[in-house]
Amino acid sequence: MADVDDIVLLREYVERNSEPAFAGIVQRHINLVYSVAIRFTGNSEDAQDVTQAVFIILAKKAARLRPKTVLTGWLYETTRFTAMNFLTNKNRRQTREQEAYMQSALNDAETEINWRQLAPLLESAMSRLNEKDRMLVALRFFENRSLTETASLLGVNEWAARKRAERALEKLRAYLSKRGVDSTAATIAGAISANSIQAAPLGLAKTISTVAVTKGAVASTSTLTLVKGALKVMAWSKTKTTITGVAIALLGIGAITVALDVLLPAPDVQGVWEGTFNIPGSAGVHRWETARETFVMRIARVNGAYQVKVDNLGAGDRDKFDTFTYKYPYVYAENSRLDISCIGKMSRFGETLAWKSREGTNVYAMVFTRTTHPTPFPQPLTDAEFAPRADSALQGFWVGKIGLGKDGLRIQVKIAEASDGTYRADFYVPDQATNRLPSAVTYDGTTVKVILAAGYGMFEGWLRNGGNEIAGNWIQDDSRMRTTLTKANYLENEDRGAK
Repeated sequence: MADVDDIVLLREYVERNSEPAFAGIVQRHINLVYSVAIRFTGNSEDAQDVTQAVFIILAKKAARLRPKTVLTGWLYETTRFTAMNFLTNKNRRQTREQEAYMQSALNDAETEINWRQLAPLLESAMSRLNEKDRMLVALRFFENRSLTETASLLGVNEWAARKRAERALEKLRAYLSKRGVDSTAATIAGAISANSIQAAPLGLAKTISTVAVTKGAVASTSTLTLVKGALKVMAWSKTKTTITGVAIALLGIGAITVALDVLLPAPDVQGVWEGTFNIPGSAGVHRWETARETFVMRIARVNGAYQVKVDNLGAGDRDKFDTFTYKYPYVYAENSRLDISCIGKMSRFGETLAWKSREGTNVYAMVFTRTTHPTPFPQPLTDAEFAPRADSALQGFWVGKIGLGKDGLRIQVKIAEASDGTYRADFYVPDQATNRLPSAVTYDGTTVKVILAAGYGMFEGWLRNGGNEIAGNWIQDDSRMRTTLTKANYLENEDRGAK
């Protein structure tokens, strides 16, 4: 049988430092390791790094493996630990992102399972099984071994192996069903058997064999860091299991924790939530600053369905989710018009929502906090509010261009002055078809500043030409672009203050 050969090859590698023996092991199991790694990481480059690290770990630990070790199971567990450590170090949470992506089918209870639905959730589902059940599934369905061979490798009779396989598949089915993938255990088994293993990139086995037999001596720094981290995670996992067993036996701590989690009711998601996040890649006024947008989300349940309105305070925009589902602890939401899908995870006592939003290929993370005093939405200025006044130097409609020449961006600013001498403004960029951007305005009698609420940049200038112009600069990422605002007639302007 194949695993008997594995042990023979390992022994030959350990005793004689045989590179061909180790290369044979890599060639036999690389597709399994690579396939598990790519389901965790989501891309081939990261999966190759994880795969290489796993075989370096095997080379380091080969001499200490027990003669009865089932190498398929050992490699599967090691790949899981290594991939999870990899994702933690890069702050990825890949499984939750994949769950968010797949929840478009959450309410379609009749949808037949297919690999596209199952693949992103498979490793998360496998994590819910114990180690023995994961080993059985890997042997029986990942590697498509016969029931007789699987039972023999696990040291049990066929009846026991069959029952364990049925229980494991039922656990997978239940987990997947909660996430919108409804099907039978048999269909899930068939999908895994047909699709779970894919070929590793050509040449990867040879590269890994060369690096691994040196136990990482010629590996890159990033790979060695991954190996070191994975070994620590594996060691801690064993230690944690021992500590947990002692705690349950002596204090009942584990049982108490589980009991409390079950007895506490799921918190209600209805209410008002507010959160702010930094926009990746969006520079602010200064080089070290990033643009930030604040959202207020209002959730209500009407006639059994959730209605969710979302205010983007920085963009001065209001929208809603057309799909919103809450199954504690997860919240799933979609805006099909904007092609946005989101997932949130509720804290145990309902005070926060850890939130990720996927828009196209971009993923944004933030934390919503429950509030009874949300930041007010900045209402658009009415025509009367920014109509020019003789007693106000700034109130009115201003137009200009950021930068010189044909590449300059046209801008428009509506400025209103309140009775207490404070200002606010609506900012538009017609050439970029942007909605209004609420802005703050300051004026000390000399310097005028228009600062976008989201922090994308600011205008700074000085009144001249009898108060009909504000000459200055647009400042963003510490760069300055010549900009002049000129007072204009709003009713005669061709763009009419954008939209």
